[in-house]
Amino acid sequence: MEKTNKHLLYLTHIYKRILDEIDVGVHAVDETGKTIIYNKKMMQIESMDLQDVIDKNLLDVFMFKDDQSSTLVKALQEGKETSNVKQTYFNNKGREITTINNTIPIYSNDQLEGAVEIANDVTKLERLIKGNLNKGNTKYTFDNIIGISPAIQEVIESAKRATRTSSYVLIVGDTGTGKELFAQSIHNGSERLSGPFISQNCAALPDNLIESLLFGTKRGAFTGAVDTPGLFEQANGGTLLLDEINSLNLNLQAKLLRVLQERTIRRIGDTKDTPVDVRVIANMNEDPIDAVANNRMRKDLYYRLGVVTIFVPPLSERKEDIPLLVEHFIEKYNERFQMRVKGLSEEVKQSFFEYEWHGNIRELEHIIEAAMNIMDDEDFIRYRHLPYQYRNKMQLKERLIPLSTVDTFMKENGDVTVPLKDQLELFEKTYIAHVLKKNNFNISKTAMLLGLSRQSLQYRLKKLNLDMDN
Repeated sequence: MEKTNKHLLYLTHIYKRILDEIDVGVHAVDETGKTIIYNKKMMQIESMDLQDVIDKNLLDVFMFKDDQSSTLVKALQEGKETSNVKQTYFNNKGREITTINNTIPIYSNDQLEGAVEIANDVTKLERLIKGNLNKGNTKYTFDNIIGISPAIQEVIESAKRATRTSSYVLIVGDTGTGKELFAQSIHNGSERLSGPFISQNCAALPDNLIESLLFGTKRGAFTGAVDTPGLFEQANGGTLLLDEINSLNLNLQAKLLRVLQERTIRRIGDTKDTPVDVRVIANMNEDPIDAVANNRMRKDLYYRLGVVTIFVPPLSERKEDIPLLVEHFIEKYNERFQMRVKGLSEEVKQSFFEYEWHGNIRELEHIIEAAMNIMDDEDFIRYRHLPYQYRNKMQLKERLIPLSTVDTFMKENGDVTVPLKDQLELFEKTYIAHVLKKNNFNISKTAMLLGLSRQSLQYRLKKLNLDMDN
């Protein structure tokens, strides 16, 4: 009996070794859908650990699209074998996976006891195919937008609805939130996919150049002018993205408005109009209402462009997406730098959730890239790997006076309310005096600690009537 048990253990070890060595994913479940076999290749395909899957019902671990079901579950329900079925689904971190599966129901004495799936990973191939569908310099689709938070999912749904028409779109969001990614996704999801996609940053060129760039020139319009089509003509039949639209001067905005309304352009120096079929998507990094109120954007242009307005949330309002974004960027730079970084240390994870992310997703990517540049052969990004600027900001945040201090002050003073301006001035005066005294009234050192220039600090000393002799 003991010899038989040893033989069975030996065979089990051999079978497991074979399953882990083969270059296809193997996933087997019992009749209830609980995982009983999950080989090493399947872990790599699905970016999962064994303990995340084994002995768990696969529908509790993986998510499937509305129009698809698990091929394993289908084998259990129908008892039929399927071959070369493409399946797209999501792991427990929301990462999309695409496989080609052969699924076989397992019978014993005509009794269904489970099912096994043999999978080939085609996730990267699917991404390459989707990438090759894009024309010109567009490479993003809605599949490239990472996030499971309600905030970003709502925006994605709004943007997808905008693909059904050719109405103008205004995308509003802070720097680094991914506005161009949304613009390209709308273009690539629309009927204009086969047309050109042209992008121009309106703040990158002076007014005289941006006008000729947008509308084109007629030979002889000015010295050296030749017949040149503008971006509107080049984008005919496709999409023109105008980034930082609020940086255009008001005269140019008026000319742009005319083009949007008439759907014709007139080259500089020309006397005739040329019809154009262009969908304009405009980006801006400030609230359009503020831009109109501060005379940086014409009200009529805002109403014309904002037929569809999409507000992309800052990273600070969708922090639940940080783990997915971190995983994506680590994978990106692992491939680029030929590294094998697995993730973040617990300390770094916690600091990422506490950080304000004023630079949004772009800042997060730069921090990951910078950290991986200075790592040795290490598995996890640790606090010491993070850029000095990030660590300095976190240290400054830790030194901020907590709001509980304000609560204590209010209670001690009988909740007396004074104008905010007066209270802020008193706090500023008291705090500057405290730091000055602590640094023996050294102006340069105090200015550096307060994050001010020496000139700015001297101005505040004079304004607040702070006595340098005390």
